[in-house]
Amino acid sequence: MSQDSHHGKWTISSSDDDDEALPPSGTKISQSHQPSKSSDSPHRFASVEPVTDPGEVKSEPVGTPVSSLVIGSEARQSAATNQSNPVKYTSSPSLAGKRKKESTGSAGWALSDSDDDDGDVKGGGQSILPKEAPSSPKTKKTKVESERPPSPHGRLYYIDEPEDFFESSIPCLNDTFRFYLNKVTGLDKKYNSGALHIRDILSPLFGTLKESVQFNYCFDIAWMVKQYPPEFRDLPVLIVHGDKREAKARLLQQAKPFPHVRFCQAKLDIAFGTHHTKMMLLWYEEGFRVIILTSNLIRADWYQKTQGPSAGESPTFFKKDLLEYLASYRAPELEEWIQRIKEHDLSETRVYLVGSTPGRYVGPDMERWGHLRLRKLLSEHTSPVPEEEKWPVIGQFSSIGSMGLDKTKWVAGEFQRTLTTLGKSSLRPDPPMHLVYPSVEDVRTSLEGYPAGGSLPYSIQTAQKQLWLHSYFHRWKADATGRSHAMPHIKTYMRASPDFSQLAWFLVTSANLSKAAWGALEKNNTQVMVRSYELGVFYAPSAFNMKTFPVDKNPYPVTSATSRFLVPFDLPPSSYSPKDQPWIWNIPYSQAPDMHGNIWVPS
Repeated sequence: MSQDSHHGKWTISSSDDDDEALPPSGTKISQSHQPSKSSDSPHRFASVEPVTDPGEVKSEPVGTPVSSLVIGSEARQSAATNQSNPVKYTSSPSLAGKRKKESTGSAGWALSDSDDDDGDVKGGGQSILPKEAPSSPKTKKTKVESERPPSPHGRLYYIDEPEDFFESSIPCLNDTFRFYLNKVTGLDKKYNSGALHIRDILSPLFGTLKESVQFNYCFDIAWMVKQYPPEFRDLPVLIVHGDKREAKARLLQQAKPFPHVRFCQAKLDIAFGTHHTKMMLLWYEEGFRVIILTSNLIRADWYQKTQGPSAGESPTFFKKDLLEYLASYRAPELEEWIQRIKEHDLSETRVYLVGSTPGRYVGPDMERWGHLRLRKLLSEHTSPVPEEEKWPVIGQFSSIGSMGLDKTKWVAGEFQRTLTTLGKSSLRPDPPMHLVYPSVEDVRTSLEGYPAGGSLPYSIQTAQKQLWLHSYFHRWKADATGRSHAMPHIKTYMRASPDFSQLAWFLVTSANLSKAAWGALEKNNTQVMVRSYELGVFYAPSAFNMKTFPVDKNPYPVTSATSRFLVPFDLPPSSYSPKDQPWIWNIPYSQAPDMHGNIWVPS
């Protein structure tokens, strides 16, 4: 079966063997005469209230909620270590002396993780290290054994940001919701006001750091260490990861030059699960901060992608839920951090934690994790609204798993039922559902060009089985935040009013659209099975003494006391046109070059 588009055809096989773990391979490099442009991606940060020492009151902002627009792409970790780069440079872009290209032979690049959970993901614990395309069929390919490079553009793609890109004083931040986007290289300066870079989050302006923990999916340890200010750069750091076997060995190898870095391996006992949570625990002489974000700890995620972060016993039981989440790791390395959190005050936190941890849960435990946890929060902390059947549900994400042969299998049967819960009403209307996922044209015209698609791992093997899903799709458009061309790594979910001026609730999370992340019911709905670690922050208007959140459609200039909520993309979402196709990462796009003059040719 073939499907036409102005980018070529989808050639759809009849095979049921989904090998989603294999990223695009076989790229050749060609160069274009078009000037190179930097690639911006929107990321979001959610910051929770500061956790301070007992009895101490601290008023400084504490971190940013990282939204589903991540400042970098998640590196796919797969067993295949010998793939070629799918980007073809048709000619050498003009870099005006600002950056250089290096051959793909000296550095491969890491691709996003896939969230497929039905066996499509194979060998999900290792990163792909591409090889240089052979100059002739007889040329022997050489393996790349070095650490994972930071970008599909090549290691020297990045332009160093000017010093005024980073904050020299505490920036004007939203003290009401503590939800922020990441800074994006290449944007007009006004669109980065009120946004945060990882260097801003770790700045000494927020306190005197003593120790930290970094939970994440993908790490570039040398880059991560450089993001700490010089005076904190040698302080103890614990890395919580899910890597196994060769991928774990590569991670440990990366850390050899940094004796202050220690590791905690998350247990992944259910097949095809990942450690996808992205969180920082920062312990200061003055107190404590919790930052929940959507970015990996690699430069690509903080360069030209849209991301989001969040921080800091409260009416929302944030402290109890955070401790329960940390305890789920069953890791001795986290015990001292559990004790530290117990000794700090999180009473100012007004957000709810929504986590996922691997396991099969029955009885009351079914509501502890995943989408059933979100359903419980929606039931207990939101209220019905008039004509709620007209209030659309919106989901925005950067990866898609297998949803089943039709919408009844999981999307409508479980997930949509959760997202349409408002209060304790038994009414479950069937409102519109808008799913925001970049089209081919969105990726092609992005700041990064086609390589941005390496962080959007939706495979043809999965897509061909769920063409019904694509009727829900809407394009990535973010003119209000200046991030239309910064591809999203952020993940957000919300319920909007019919005119899109109000939100009934909002969630920023690491969880993509997949059963592995959100959980799926089993055994006649008496058990829920979750495969992956995920973490997010749920905003209920009732926790802020509001009935709904007004949407901030003109977020600039940034003010600290706004009561309007910043949505990372434009509302209402823009439906796909008949010629639009969702980005599929393992098929070629060779008819129309991207903004750098490149084409995308997986093999």
